Amino acid sequence: MKTVWITGGSRGIGAACVRAFAAEGWQVAFTYRSSAEHAQRLTEEHAHVFALQGDMTVKADVERCFDLARQTFGRPDALVCNVGIAQQKMFCDLTDTDWNNMLNANLMSAVYAMQSALPDFVHQKAGSIVTVSSVWGVTGASCESHYAASKAALIGLTKSLAQELGPSGIRVNCVAPGVIDTDMNAAHSDETMRQLADETPLGRTGKAEEVAQSIVYLCSDKASFVTGQTLAVTGGFCV
Repeated sequence: MKTVWITGGSRGIGAACVRAFAAEGWQVAFTYRSSAEHAQRLTEEHAHVFALQGDMTVKADVERCFDLARQTFGRPDALVCNVGIAQQKMFCDLTDTDWNNMLNANLMSAVYAMQSALPDFVHQKAGSIVTVSSVWGVTGASCESHYAASKAALIGLTKSLAQELGPSGIRVNCVAPGVIDTDMNAAHSDETMRQLADETPLGRTGKAEEVAQSIVYLCSDKASFVTGQTLAVTGGFCV
């Protein structure tokens, strides 16, 4: 039975990933920061699912969580870096705190998770890493420059590590979701969401489950010759 580690797995795309991997027969260890009720529900829904509380922007928390995951399920076969936050704010109004919070959550959480998983991957000469970026990391986004920058950094990190880790048999890919129906987008008005759906060639917003299935594919043996790629799960929003 294969094992996947997922950061930020209690809600949205992360929770959809937990369910999708579990349905495919994987052992799943996922982290959450504060959504204990959602995390508990996931562990009750599926066998071989383990929830770990911790702040993935704190390296010591990441190491502690994945040490526990390793003790429970053994070495991982895949890692999904899904922790992320968003904020809408004019560039000239962004503070150092805004920038630090965004980069720590969206970029450094992935760095810390990779650093925890890579020794096992290198030892077994195999492993798959998937980072979760955003369409805004590809196109940029007005009033979300720090968010777009952090998500673009994930794409650059993914491409770099795919080249660096390929000789060790480790694949590194990225998904860049478009407008997905999750809590992160709940702050948008209904009118804004309708406009975004209208701008999407498929004429609707995406579902977290659709992103999760793409991530499961990239972690599976079906994608054994796929690395360094950014898969845009956008309904055609970005082509």
